Amino acid sequence: MPFIIKERKWNMRYFAVIAGIFGLELKIKNHIEETKTEGKTEEKYGGFLLVRKHHNRGAFLNLGEKRRRTIMVCSLVLTIALTILYILTLGKAGKGLLKWGLTLLLGGAYSNTYDRLVRKYVVDYVSFNVPGRLKKVIFNIGDFCIMIGAMLCVLGW
Repeated sequence: MPFIIKERKWNMRYFAVIAGIFGLELKIKNHIEETKTEGKTEEKYGGFLLVRKHHNRGAFLNLGEKRRRTIMVCSLVLTIALTILYILTLGKAGKGLLKWGLTLLLGGAYSNTYDRLVRKYVVDYVSFNVPGRLKKVIFNIGDFCIMIGAMLCVLGW
């Protein structure tokens, strides 16, 4: 019995992180939508971070922006599939790296899928002032959570 109680406490931590990512992203994205103008850039942290409002109507790097409905449906289906995998994984002892990976992945996926369903685009708002093409790529926190979560899933599988 104590093992079950301990596992439930850990499961609640995972859920709290997902909710935290989603809530933080919603707050930041709403702030960006209300206060920033698309096309304008603000430099932060000595110019290393660039804050800019961008409406991503496709997937990563605007891929598929002309097929928004397809991107939205794929996003929803993948998020649901990951949620099912996540629920099945939570019932297994161990697999901590996989569970944390899925936690981060789902926090970001819920945020970006919510945007696609409600706003009809994903709000991206930060890039890095580095030489080369990376400077042009605009992210949100959900994107970082998805990338880090995917790496943890691969390592924890």
